Amino acid sequence: MLDKLNMFIALAREEHFGRAADSLGITQPSLSAGIKQLEQQLGVLLVWRGSRFGGLTPEGQRVLEWARRIVGDVRGMRDEMRATRHGLAGDVRLAVIPTALTVASQLTVRFAEAHPNVRFILRSCTSVELLSLIENLQADAGISYLDNEPLGRVTAVPLYREQYHLICGAGHGLAGRQVIDWGDLSGVPLCLLTPDMQNRRIINHSLHLAGVRPEVTIQSNSTLALIAHVEAGPWATVLPRQLSQYLAIGRSLRVIPIRENRPQHAVGLIAPHREPHTPILQALLQMARAMAEPE
Repeated sequence: MLDKLNMFIALAREEHFGRAADSLGITQPSLSAGIKQLEQQLGVLLVWRGSRFGGLTPEGQRVLEWARRIVGDVRGMRDEMRATRHGLAGDVRLAVIPTALTVASQLTVRFAEAHPNVRFILRSCTSVELLSLIENLQADAGISYLDNEPLGRVTAVPLYREQYHLICGAGHGLAGRQVIDWGDLSGVPLCLLTPDMQNRRIINHSLHLAGVRPEVTIQSNSTLALIAHVEAGPWATVLPRQLSQYLAIGRSLRVIPIRENRPQHAVGLIAPHREPHTPILQALLQMARAMAEPE
């Protein structure tokens, strides 16, 4: 039945029989037959069918919860048995919000040094996509915001709190400042991450509280694209401290702290809420606790 549950999870994720089959490397007729067999085994209709995928039935929604739990537990069992024989080894799929990639590298480097047989596959994505990847068993863990938008049922370990900085060229009007307030960004041409990024929503909120209507003329889902525009034109951008300092290395850019008058947002490692965690995830969570910045 396990292969049928994997098919069902893929169909619920893709919401399309063809795409679900492609994601599993099987034909669409094989997928359709597998779903029908699962329905027969369970004695309920799981999927509304018409000329195309019509969504999950109420029973299908409930079975999806069980399917994710069962498939996740089986994978965890396999990982635990492998660890007892060979030690920590295998692939860890880590989803990371773009503004936390530098911190992710610190975690993966330390973990790889301690466990050289573990390999990491990093994927940069929005916080919403990250939670979906974990829920659909496409990511083993993630690094994301912990306290700004709902996370659902996960295990979370805080790593640091974001401190926002302005990045601008050496000739920019604010380049000579040692610190600025959010209100100082009134009338400043900005290039920022796209609105689907939680970082952008946080920045928008901070500017709104300061009474600033931002002049955003460049938007991108790439922090590298933002820095390239700051270097080449009159724009400035706003990014967290760790990433700002990293991207400014070797460039004629100024990194200026933005004064905060309210608590800053926590970013941390999250993993599916499952007891026990696999040995690799247990070790990863433990290392995250060890490298967390003090509050």
